[in-house]
Amino acid sequence: MLGLDPGADTSTLKRAFRAQARRWHPDLNGNDPGAEEQFKLVNEAYAVLSDPRRREAWEAGLGDGTSRSGLDLDPFATGFPAFEDYLAELFGDRRRSRPEPEEAEPPGPVTPSPPPPPPVQASGDLETVVALTPEQALEGVRLELDLPDGTGVEVWTPPLAGDGWRLRLAGVTPGGGDHFLQLRVRTDEGLRIDGLRVLYGLELSPAEATLGCAVVVPTLAGPVKLTVPPGSSSGRLLRLRGRGLSWNDHRGDQLVEVQIVVPLHPSDAEVALYQRLQDLAHGD
Repeated sequence: MLGLDPGADTSTLKRAFRAQARRWHPDLNGNDPGAEEQFKLVNEAYAVLSDPRRREAWEAGLGDGTSRSGLDLDPFATGFPAFEDYLAELFGDRRRSRPEPEEAEPPGPVTPSPPPPPPVQASGDLETVVALTPEQALEGVRLELDLPDGTGVEVWTPPLAGDGWRLRLAGVTPGGGDHFLQLRVRTDEGLRIDGLRVLYGLELSPAEATLGCAVVVPTLAGPVKLTVPPGSSSGRLLRLRGRGLSWNDHRGDQLVEVQIVVPLHPSDAEVALYQRLQDLAHGD
């Protein structure tokens, strides 16, 4: 559950637990219905390995050194605490352990202290674009980012993420604003990833869309030939079955969206033809 080798020391155990707890905390995985169960399992693994007696019993193959009745009590039955609050309670808030400075009597006249700096004003929400490969979006990946104000953050992207997803980092900007990570999951050929699906915009001329045509479109496995039926309007979706990403026993499709593009600077001959088409449409 924690990805540790046998004999891992306490500091390594804590680092692994922090990473896995952050990855599976329900507040950070709203799109993953299995995150709650994974988070519980990670916590149970840490509870066993962080207790010397229970760890020794577990490593000896004697269970975890506790009665099952104790494990049947679900500590998260009433909900999940905020991630940072949970870590502070589990590991102890370092800020609370610092001794308060003692006040000393001044030896002579006291020089007035300069006024405190003005409070930090809440700023607007900020956003950073993060580029992922299709494989990273599929599996989920650990990111270490430096925000514009110098704040360093660690975040796990959820599995089966898609292009355009926005992940919210609550209260990390100066003044308590949110910072959003916008995921960009695209290939050089213009393929966009959305979970197991692959999306592609196919630009056609009005004549190609009206009469139908055969075109070559890119896929993750290489280019394929696609037949566009006559009378295809903008927004029509053509499906390439099994050309998406794979996850366990599931495989997605690729959807090709027809996008009709008109010439920006048509020639005189093209203008005459379009005028004739307009006349025919009005029965002239």
